[in-house]
Amino acid sequence: MLIIPAIDLRAGRVVRLAQGDYARETRFDTEPLVLAQRYAAAGARWLHVVDLDGARSGELENLRVITALARGGMQVQAGGGVRGADDVQRLFDAGVARVVLGSVAVGEPERVESWLAQHGAERLCIALDTRAAADGRWLLPVRGWTETSNVELDVLARRYALAGARHLLCTDIARDGMLSGPNLALYAHLRQLVPQLAVQASGGVRGADDIRALRDGGAAAVILGRSLLEGHLTIEQALTC
Repeated sequence: MLIIPAIDLRAGRVVRLAQGDYARETRFDTEPLVLAQRYAAAGARWLHVVDLDGARSGELENLRVITALARGGMQVQAGGGVRGADDVQRLFDAGVARVVLGSVAVGEPERVESWLAQHGAERLCIALDTRAAADGRWLLPVRGWTETSNVELDVLARRYALAGARHLLCTDIARDGMLSGPNLALYAHLRQLVPQLAVQASGGVRGADDIRALRDGGAAAVILGRSLLEGHLTIEQALTC
């Protein structure tokens, strides 16, 4: 299983949100490039970068920092603010290895399917971040999780699997930034639903035991944010799980 440290950006700074709530932000003093270099020195091969400003506004607002990170030695997958083909190309031109598609993947699947055909499944990651509805359905909020939608995770995951996607990032929003443990049942469900997709698990990871549980459950990768930033787990420990 691939270990992918995460850097979330607001105004060029490293931050974490609790459950995607922009009002519940924690800022970290470490510079993004310094943090990325630390992860790379420990042996991490991939870095997950989210432009939180862009996710909410629909513009690539932290492209300068993303460009620096993409040229720092690790392969970078980045998203947040990607709404059109020009945004995808700008990230590729910045050196990003894989573009993460969230809101546009939920709202405009036809366009994203055309990008999969154009760029190939290895260059794009479909991000279907989800929140459980009262009736038990897994729904897909958009625009940095600030707007609700009635689109269902299961329906769209199947559609992208049939369209030839390869990488699926799924965050249980209720657990994101909460150190409450990953939703193992959700990822087991996705493994059965779309076994052809390489699922990246995100949200709630506390330590090595959670990483091993995700690995044993069939996750292809795990995204690590708060657990690394706050020292609950070191990148060295994560990479040796």
